[in-house]
Amino acid sequence: MPRSKKDVLRKRKPAVSKKTKTAKALKPQAPKKTAKAAGASRAEGIRLFKLAGRPTKEQFQLVYGERGHLMTWKERAEAGVSAKQFQAALAAKQSGRKDAKPSIPALTVKN
Repeated sequence: MPRSKKDVLRKRKPAVSKKTKTAKALKPQAPKKTAKAAGASRAEGIRLFKLAGRPTKEQFQLVYGERGHLMTWKERAEAGVSAKQFQAALAAKQSGRKDAKPSIPALTVKN
């Protein structure tokens, strides 16, 4: 029995026929974004994420609902809260945000 797979003969042919190959080739495909366009879209999303104050998944869910973290910024704006308005909407949803103490104490400088 040979140890190398190169020496082993194929026992059967693949199940792909000529008909399926041509049927797959005829399907209309959606045009893909170029790398440049995809990079520009990603950059715009990151810019809006920074503008919104780098919110967490939980904060997205609090403002936009259960699937808020899965939405695009365009979908979020259509839902009624744009990236510019996010922090104000978050403050309205959270109770006692201004009264809450920070979890990390402020650093003090000793002289």
